Amino acid sequence: MAKILVTGGTGYIGSHTVVELFNAGYEVVVVDDFSNSDPKILEQIEKISGKKPEFFKIDLCDENAVNLFVDQNKDITGVIHFAAFKAVGESVQQPLKYYRNNFFSLINILTAFNSKIQLVFSSSCTVYGQPDQLPVNELAKVKKAESPYGNTKQIAEEILQEACAVTPDLNVIALRYFNPVGAHKSALIGELPIGVPQNLVPFITQSAIGKRGAITVFGNDYNTPDGSAIRDYIHVVDLAKAHVAAIKRLESKAGANFEIFNVGTGKGSSVLEIISAFEKSTGEKLNYTIGARREGDIEQTYGDVTLSNNVLGWKAELGLEDMLSSAWNWEKYLRENPF
Repeated sequence: MAKILVTGGTGYIGSHTVVELFNAGYEVVVVDDFSNSDPKILEQIEKISGKKPEFFKIDLCDENAVNLFVDQNKDITGVIHFAAFKAVGESVQQPLKYYRNNFFSLINILTAFNSKIQLVFSSSCTVYGQPDQLPVNELAKVKKAESPYGNTKQIAEEILQEACAVTPDLNVIALRYFNPVGAHKSALIGELPIGVPQNLVPFITQSAIGKRGAITVFGNDYNTPDGSAIRDYIHVVDLAKAHVAAIKRLESKAGANFEIFNVGTGKGSSVLEIISAFEKSTGEKLNYTIGARREGDIEQTYGDVTLSNNVLGWKAELGLEDMLSSAWNWEKYLRENPF
């Protein structure tokens, strides 16, 4: 049975991916430093899957600690690398913090494994900026990043591509996510934002439950059907399953040793559509106001997922109702079981 290392495995996407790896029959070892997650998530994973991942608390920027860990875990056959700082606004204010963390952690992992590893990299559709053409596919031009966070994803992809070009034993799939939302159907794991949520859906659920005030819709004068910005929202469980598909593809050695895949639904939904869908799927009425456009926001983006469907053998299965009702169930669980 193959053993997969999941860095950042107690985070939002990481925890759901650990569950799906267990479901697919893998052994899992998690490394995290809890800088953006909670230790209780390990217990929640065990409640869902009946298995608790082997866990090591390590700062992946600590080169010696990473080398020691890899020396002691030579049976690891693949890595899914989530561990990174990800708040766009904070990255603008503290760029060096983001460059140090997001690059050192990746480079230390590659160096410790001597670049002989199968690695799935957590990338982002932010690399496309405002696409010239929609839906955007993997051949689209990578635009100048809007933030240091976005830049770390672009440069990390370049690091991996250049390393793969001279290292046949390094096999990498970079998954460019669109907008992950929702929670596990058990309502035992979900998104745990620190402070005021920067993403739409957790702000919606916190507003609906009374933790936050009215939702602000940033702009209703975009060139979209209802004037609000459009994104490709994907259920976090579907996204987690894409990582399992990527590990299986790497194991099969079916493709080139560096590949990129979009991970989304291929369909855009506007902010106002999300608000309406939440109300419909939960029966909860939301209060929202229209505000000015937010600096750095793009008008609309959604992915062409043909390559993921046909080559990776993966397809999103869950719709907006599943995404929003599961996010609401998780918010209600947190009210009764605060972390």
